Amino acid sequence: MTMINYAKKEIICKVVYYGPGLCGKTTNLKFIYDNIMGQYKGKMIALATESERTLFFDFLPLDFGKIKNFNAKFQLYTVPGQAYYTNSRKLILKGADGVVFVADSQTDRFEENKESLKDLAVNLREQGLDIRKIPLVLQWNKRDLPNIVPIQTLEETLNFRKVPTFEAVAAKGIGVFETLKTIVKMVFVSLGGQG
Repeated sequence: MTMINYAKKEIICKVVYYGPGLCGKTTNLKFIYDNIMGQYKGKMIALATESERTLFFDFLPLDFGKIKNFNAKFQLYTVPGQAYYTNSRKLILKGADGVVFVADSQTDRFEENKESLKDLAVNLREQGLDIRKIPLVLQWNKRDLPNIVPIQTLEETLNFRKVPTFEAVAAKGIGVFETLKTIVKMVFVSLGGQG
């Protein structure tokens, strides 16, 4: 749910990076943060525990353009991937304007990707959002590793909406900004943005 700050003439949009544990959500945001000029980013907040690299979220506002004469600002969040953090994932999804689902391409993580995507649909529904309607981009991460699932299999199994997808190696920045630009554009258009 987009927030409007009338005093600053800003529309604040929320994009959530979702996926199984250790799939590359935090790596995506760290790469984005490290490669955006200082005046275009706010402070990144990362919470970590002993068992999970990202317990709650990374926060990063991005200035983008105008939506109905308001400046658009994007906040990027990650969710913890492990199943026992389900309440945190639900809380972070609340009010999301768009979602990037990051899938781990490794063969031994294939079932976790499917379960995480189902979990996303359920958690969105509990927030009054519909996975079939919300702006969504899928990222096939870790494409540089051995023993990976073929793109065609990922597309057939996970991309039921035929949304944009990107091959990525987030640790090297490959596909990271392409994913980001696409989800930002989709959210922007869904809110009636005009460049």
